[in-house]
Amino acid sequence: PMPQKRQLCLSSNSVFCFSVLVFFLFFCSGVAAGIYTTNSPEACRYVAENCSANVLVVENHKQLQKILEIQHKLPHLKAIIQYGEELKEKRPNLYSWSEFMDLGKDVPDTQLREIIESQKPNQCCTLIYTSGTTGQPKGVMLSHDNLTWTALAAGRCIMLTDATEQQELLVSYLPLSHIAAQMADIWLAVTFGVQVFFAQPDALKGTLVDTLREVRPTAFLGVPRVWEKIEEKMKSVGAKSSAFRKKVASWAKGVGLQTNLKRMNGYSEVPVNFRIARHLVYKKVRKAIGLDRCTKCYTGAAPITRETLEFFLSLNIPVFELYGMSESSGPHTASLPHAFKLTSCGKEVAGCRTLIYKPDGEGNGEICFSGRHIFMGYLNMEEKTKEAIDEEGWLHSGDLGKQDKDGFLYITGRIKELIITAGGENIPPVPIEDAVKNAIPIISNAMLVGDKAKFLAMLLTLKCNVDVGTGEPGDDLTPEAIEYCQKLGSKATKVSEIINSKDKAIYAAIQKGILAVNEGAVSNAQKVQKWVLLEKDFSLAGGELGPTMKLKRPVVAQKYKDQIAQFYMDADTPTTTENALQQ
Repeated sequence: PMPQKRQLCLSSNSVFCFSVLVFFLFFCSGVAAGIYTTNSPEACRYVAENCSANVLVVENHKQLQKILEIQHKLPHLKAIIQYGEELKEKRPNLYSWSEFMDLGKDVPDTQLREIIESQKPNQCCTLIYTSGTTGQPKGVMLSHDNLTWTALAAGRCIMLTDATEQQELLVSYLPLSHIAAQMADIWLAVTFGVQVFFAQPDALKGTLVDTLREVRPTAFLGVPRVWEKIEEKMKSVGAKSSAFRKKVASWAKGVGLQTNLKRMNGYSEVPVNFRIARHLVYKKVRKAIGLDRCTKCYTGAAPITRETLEFFLSLNIPVFELYGMSESSGPHTASLPHAFKLTSCGKEVAGCRTLIYKPDGEGNGEICFSGRHIFMGYLNMEEKTKEAIDEEGWLHSGDLGKQDKDGFLYITGRIKELIITAGGENIPPVPIEDAVKNAIPIISNAMLVGDKAKFLAMLLTLKCNVDVGTGEPGDDLTPEAIEYCQKLGSKATKVSEIINSKDKAIYAAIQKGILAVNEGAVSNAQKVQKWVLLEKDFSLAGGELGPTMKLKRPVVAQKYKDQIAQFYMDADTPTTTENALQQ
């Protein structure tokens, strides 16, 4: 059980969050729980009520309004603090930042020291609420020991340098409510003296690269969607280059990919053409995206495609995968410059252990963790905790995977994401979705459906521009998508134009891509029989994506239940060719 402490909820992602969090954790013996700024008032209520929050900290008037709307449902709430801007109204127990700080002026240092000395390594330090992609969010209780041990072990594993030897630089842009950001931006930073630069609030809407160019970090953690967006932008810029520049870039990418793949397999020789390409292309590309000093480029929190990894590898930017979860205080395995394999999440961090539970004939089974990084349990959810941690102390991740003979871990699916057809075949959706996105460059998001159904179908969205202010996907196609349309002979520049007119060129190209993916299917049950284009792309603002851009399948399934039902209205299953005619 978690000891009785002050509960603090933070609704923000900025340097002030960092200050408030550290202040409460180390001086007030408080337990912090993050709330995403995109949360609805009801989602805020769920977290605050679940952890019995005494104090709520909000950034601005907009976030404050959410809390005021549900304040009457929070009996434990004693105070609300707003720090990002001055208060526009006065209410009982509502404090500005300066008013809040004034409350502590008369507290003697002896009292603070007593509180600090009373803390124990096995007590809860912070709460990380899961994103709720498979149900209601759960409060993951992480102890002081969980966090300090993991930070030191993971930092040593990825070879972070202590500030007394060399200053590491990091850009913070992910929500600090998430374990990936909290481990990187707070705990690793504190342990190794990393200098942290906080990006603009609209970083994920387009300004992140500007911050990277300014900071030139030595280490960078990008969720897959960030790497994909950088890739898309680079391809868009490259498409506008002269024929000569395109030829040089293509040659350099070929050299870069082959050389780095050989390095991955143990060859250390650096050919002359690679050195030339590094001078002509790689250095310039790194500088253009602000990664010219970055020796540790990482990705995690969601699956990334082999195509994206190979794209950056071809430009001599190896992107290494990390794997873990909130319940393991973040990283459990990591890839390294001298030990990595494409699509693998690497090997265990020293002190962590892995078990493949009930492996099948190919070695695939549920990935289980053990070590000092394993969480204390879920807050107020004893049964859920028992489901997650078995009697022998193994944390069951819910992910399917296997280890090769060298100890490299591969994720092959997620148990709760498996689609089980009416015929009883278990189908992991991600590989099929990734294959479709790779085969059809205009597709932004793809979600496979067909659980308990006779056949598989797919929801598709098109690449479109996003409103920088709201994060809402718009109707205008991206430059890359427009260029793709033009190559096919279509004049469409908007999503609505393609859907309303059932643009023959685009629909035929999508169907051709689907058929190509189906040709590689291991069985007829794994072929996509129907598909539909949605009018709007998935987004964080729309609720279809989580804070790390991970697809929220239950949300999408509920939101587009009518379109999914339409797939299965007919008793007979049409072939994909017939489907193309229907479309």
